[in-house]
Amino acid sequence: MKTILEICREVADLAAVKRPDDLFNTSSQQNNIFLSVAKSALDSLLRYGNWQELTKEGWLRTVKGKKQYLISDYIPDFYCLLNNTIYVKDTNEKVIGAITPEQWMRDKYFGNVSCGIKFKIQNGRLIFLDEPKSRVKIVFQYRSNNIVWDLKTFEEKNTLTSNNDVPIFDEYLVKLGILWRWLKRSGLDYSEEYAEYERELKKRFGSSLAMRDINLAGSGENSNEGVKINVCTICDKSK
Repeated sequence: MKTILEICREVADLAAVKRPDDLFNTSSQQNNIFLSVAKSALDSLLRYGNWQELTKEGWLRTVKGKKQYLISDYIPDFYCLLNNTIYVKDTNEKVIGAITPEQWMRDKYFGNVSCGIKFKIQNGRLIFLDEPKSRVKIVFQYRSNNIVWDLKTFEEKNTLTSNNDVPIFDEYLVKLGILWRWLKRSGLDYSEEYAEYERELKKRFGSSLAMRDINLAGSGENSNEGVKINVCTICDKSK
């Protein structure tokens, strides 16, 4: 594993320019450029998709009288929720997942009968249609916003703060991402390097999708019934 400074020095060798000695030395324009393109490369990878490296499990427990929950209060490194991975743990309830605006309005104003817990995701909050019971444990998978970890303390961070920070992503992919951005920033031709980066990006991301997340929201792609855990008998007409 290589630190971000080591990766930037390899990029400098490929670009035939002076190696950066301290990315956080603000008096050096060369160091500033390398730090800027490194941050841009990592931020772009974070936003590209649901990498396995960034996938984590989180949870929150409902509180009496509360229908809205700011997810970042419970999960400090929360970036976004992974679809079809949210459920209620060890109860007779079910969660159908984030419902559409149409479903929200229909259920809210026309009073559709359901024993499922329904919610929507808005402005980083979980908003329940009806107040759930107290101390219900909501479990889900999410994409973390941590993109590096400190080589000495092993602390995960959501931004570069040290030369010893190690990218969570594949180091070769990070190097390619920094290289083409540095060439572009310097006004040089970067088409070949960008094409190589795009090929490697799709290959690496595709390999991470080989380990697919389990769809907890039902077997059909368009299912809105959600996962059923110890099926609620008042809604199961087969009983």
